[in-house]
Formats: sequence, structure tokens, C-alpha cells
Amino acid sequence: MTRDPGASPERTRLAWRRTGLSAAAVALLAARPAVHPGAGVAEWLVAAAAMGGWAALVGLALHRSPGLRGRPPRPAPRAIRAYALITVAFALVGGLVVML
Repeated sequence: MTRDPGASPERTRLAWRRTGLSAAAVALLAARPAVHPGAGVAEWLVAAAAMGGWAALVGLALHRSPGLRGRPPRPAPRAIRAYALITVAFALVGGLVVML
């Protein structure tokens, strides 16, 4: 059985795209209270943090994408760690949004 060097980077790109889409949904849900009348500073800060986190996630994915196209793909441990930390933060925010 031979290894397909193109499948793994493609799966990684698709997984990062799915994560970006789910993070967009969480960011929009977290920003929703900020558009209600009478929203305070806390709601605006949460919305700004959620949108900033989403922008960072998408920016990291776009920055990493060319490295995945190379043969062999270039490793990027710092970008992967940052992506993982932002994803965990979004999971926590998503949990809070669901619980509230």
C-alpha cells in the first residue's frame, strides 16, 4: 500500500475550513447580545473579542495554507498551537453562549 502525500494536507485544509466556519457561528452567537438595545460595555467587549478571535483563526488558516501545498508540506508547530488555543477558547465561549 502506498501513501498518498496529497490527501493529508487536503484533509487538514478542509478541517481548518470547517473549524473556521464553526468559529464564525460561535462568534456571531457571542456577538448577538451586543446588538440589543441597552447593551452594555461587557456585551460589546465579548463581541469584539469573539470577532477578533475569529479573524485570528481565519488569518492563521490563510497563512498556513500555502505551507500545506508544498511537497512535502512544511511543518508549522507555532501556528498549529495558536490555532488549537483559539479553537479551545471558542469552545469555551460556545459553551457559555449555550448555557446562558
